[in-house]
Amino acid sequence: MNYYPINLSIHGRPGLVVGGGAVGARKVCGLLACGAGVTVVSPDARDRIRQLAAEGQINWLQRDYASHDLDGMFLVIAATGSPQINRRIGRDAAKHNLLCNVVDQPDLGNFILPAVVDCGHLTLTVSTAGQSPAFAKYLKNELQQRYGLEYDRFLALMGAVRGKLLRSPLPAAAHKPLFEKLIRCGLLDRVRAGHPDDIDRLLREVLGPGYGCAQLLPDVYAPDQPDKQGS
Repeated sequence: MNYYPINLSIHGRPGLVVGGGAVGARKVCGLLACGAGVTVVSPDARDRIRQLAAEGQINWLQRDYASHDLDGMFLVIAATGSPQINRRIGRDAAKHNLLCNVVDQPDLGNFILPAVVDCGHLTLTVSTAGQSPAFAKYLKNELQQRYGLEYDRFLALMGAVRGKLLRSPLPAAAHKPLFEKLIRCGLLDRVRAGHPDDIDRLLREVLGPGYGCAQLLPDVYAPDQPDKQGS
């Protein structure tokens, strides 16, 4: 394995994207989606970057890259159309021990970005270690057809169950078998079918009273979906 798999929190952290083309715009949107503070350095930029800058969502420095642009950054993405400039950015980032992705020369950076399938609380990523981005995209498309937003709702429900169990007097060692039973007995299928009554029956069977859909996820299952537990 050439790369260490990691889910990295960048919320509130400063990130630099050098390059305002199509690739740079995609990287900017990806960073923003994860809550990073984004600065773009580029003499010119695509409409999307211009729009984000006009709205105040990013900081756009309309000029060529300078080494001091890395000051205070947490990570940098080199996405210019010039291999020479990208190489320079990679070298500068290495001197500062920064996280760096060089889009056209991954060996000059220290991380690469996988293909991502975003299903809300479920995130699936595909990496070919930079050997075939086209095949990573192919696998991503396959996964998108298989995994839908029902997994997001299922995980939201499981998370609500977990939160309530952690607040209960039940010993922590007893939690794992309960989660495994919910999965084994088809909670995901019931969420996919969209019938709260069936979900509630399974929750009552495994967890007991007080674990209805409307109680756990009121924004999703209430008030139009009544809680059938009568509690």
